[in-house]
Amino acid sequence: MTDSLRPLFLTLEGGDGVGKSTQQRLLAQWFREAGREVVETREPGGTVLGKELRELILHGGYVDPRAEALMFAADRAHHIATLVRPALERGAVVVQDRYLDSSVAYQGAARDLDVDDVRGLSLWATRGLLPDATILLDLEPESARLSGPKDRLEREGGEFHAAVRMRFLDMAAQEPERWIVIDASGTVDEVQAAIRAALSSRGLSAEPRP
Repeated sequence: MTDSLRPLFLTLEGGDGVGKSTQQRLLAQWFREAGREVVETREPGGTVLGKELRELILHGGYVDPRAEALMFAADRAHHIATLVRPALERGAVVVQDRYLDSSVAYQGAARDLDVDDVRGLSLWATRGLLPDATILLDLEPESARLSGPKDRLEREGGEFHAAVRMRFLDMAAQEPERWIVIDASGTVDEVQAAIRAALSSRGLSAEPRP
């Protein structure tokens, strides 16, 4: 398999309302236009089981923080085993909205659970699978672009979302070889251009290598 056709696992992270879904769609389009097979997915909700867990976690009543972390990990284990790994084994590009770093940010920092415990749980659930690159769309919580009814996490207060943002930035600073931090305050096209440029600079471009 040539370098240009090697499987790629790319994840998008960030707070609520930063534009992950839109940027995921445009990023997937970039790779498809280059002739790659692309799988677009998300957590939670990338599988049938995941959709059921998503409804319970985000639209149900109160969930104990430890139970919440375990439910996300259960979704993640099934999702990686049944969808993501098979796609990567076929040589596809997987572009995913949220992964284990969201659990560290939301259940770790913002729920006051031990971040090492939360990360370790997800690494165990996924057999240690990490993305080739994690794109952090960074935006101040008060600038978030939310529409429609808010889920249980989106309804949390400003202090919660500020803690989530800071945890994401801390993780990016600790692991710069994997993370790409993008200012999400620009236009959709400006943000997408920055993502593509950053990926290209790391040899993860959609364009085949000469």
